[in-house]
Amino acid sequence: MSYDAPVIPNSAPFNPTQRAWLNGWLAAYYGGESSVGTAPMETDIAVVPAVEEDFAWHDMTLPMDERLALAEGRPLPQRLMAAMAQQDCGQCGYLCKSYADAIVSGTEKALNRCVPGGKETARMVKELLELGEVAAPAVATAAPAAASLTTSPFPLGMARLEAALPLNRNSKIKDTRHIKFDLADTGLHYEVGDALGIHATNCPDTVAAIIERLGAKPDDAVDGPDGVRRSLYDSLLQGCEIGRPTDEAVEVLASRAVNLDESQRLQALAEGYPGAGPEGADLLELLESFPSARPPVQELIASLSALQPRLYSISSSMKEVNEAVHLTVAAVRYQMRGRHRKGVASTFLADRLGPGGTVPVFIQPAHSFHLPKDNYAPIIMIGPGTGVAPFRAFLQERRAVGAKGRNWLFFGDQHRASDFLYEDEITGMQQDGLLTELELAFSRDQAERLYVQQRMRERAKDLWAWLEEGASVFVCGSITMGKDVDAALTAIIARQGNMGSGAAKAYLAKMTKEQRYLRDVY
Repeated sequence: MSYDAPVIPNSAPFNPTQRAWLNGWLAAYYGGESSVGTAPMETDIAVVPAVEEDFAWHDMTLPMDERLALAEGRPLPQRLMAAMAQQDCGQCGYLCKSYADAIVSGTEKALNRCVPGGKETARMVKELLELGEVAAPAVATAAPAAASLTTSPFPLGMARLEAALPLNRNSKIKDTRHIKFDLADTGLHYEVGDALGIHATNCPDTVAAIIERLGAKPDDAVDGPDGVRRSLYDSLLQGCEIGRPTDEAVEVLASRAVNLDESQRLQALAEGYPGAGPEGADLLELLESFPSARPPVQELIASLSALQPRLYSISSSMKEVNEAVHLTVAAVRYQMRGRHRKGVASTFLADRLGPGGTVPVFIQPAHSFHLPKDNYAPIIMIGPGTGVAPFRAFLQERRAVGAKGRNWLFFGDQHRASDFLYEDEITGMQQDGLLTELELAFSRDQAERLYVQQRMRERAKDLWAWLEEGASVFVCGSITMGKDVDAALTAIIARQGNMGSGAAKAYLAKMTKEQRYLRDVY
């Protein structure tokens, strides 16, 4: 008896060859024929290895112009890939390469899904498509599979929030939370280095204000950009990205603005002209700033992006916390042009979900950000602020398995008194010998700013010795910090290894190829 074989979606993180092989194997297993025309495989099968390709631009520390120069003359999908942020973070539902491939193949219509690349990436993708004579879509359409609760390529589970505990002590500036979820009823499992995807919802107050500005009714039925028909309120709450309106949404507002000046300014804003409108405006601010722009509600909703899940580095090991998962989340709150703003998922977790509340989650496997298989291998971890999250997990894992390798942590933040996250745990790990070395850099505790890369330079000789002994280096934090750490490491290698900067960069490149220099930056 044969059954219809499942098919690997185009948004899954596989190249075309791997996807075709998997579809063929599934077709053979289920006794049917592959829907993509791949012949059933022999029963004696072997895993197809990943195709090694030379993408010199696939380096998140390189600026856009340098990445594009490295991809010059390559096929259009590779030039589009070079315009992405190179993080393979999964926030778009793809990897950088598979997102570019999907755009060129026509299976993905939305051009602004690269969250870390922002408008710079969206505009360059649009320009490259025009140069490559591939038409850019006029309006963003349905979200990729990863953005939908019903079609996600990753298994979903309803996780229950146990706690969102403050980590900063007596700080009026920062609010970092230790988030604890119970996974017992989800069937989800993770490895250290993985990320947890959170399907958070938008702020209800902001949603209500948008509906009021539109002069619409909350119960009006609309088709959301995620392909789900809901009430307008639920669509804006659960399905629409309202914090970063697409250029297409701005163009919709421009086309419907009755006031000519507002229409022209909105069109200029959509095309990226500086000074045309408020920089970084969310949907509510656009509606407030351009009161004559009131398009039909369905038209506006269809032009928005689907609300994407937010990814957070996991800060626990299942070998220590069992069927739980921990995150380290900085609640994003700020003022912009007189209005209080907040991060979608961070304040959802800190303020709105509440203990006992449940939320759909999934595990995003790490591309390569994992501990070395050799438990005797030394590791160097560089993670200021919430960048310490995966390293707390690494240390828990190494303790649980009895790893003998040496561990060195570089951690920093603003003030030791208020911002030393997990201080008792980290100092305890140092006292019991799990942490061989601990270097701290609190930038605001002295007249001159002090950062982790300066601590690295102070320990240059020892760092070089660890590298020569085979240590793996892991970096987690902001893109800016990642670039500074990269520069510091290059300088240390050049000086301590008595080599030029070119040779030092080649040394780091070799470490990267050997998966001994791994970065998780955002």
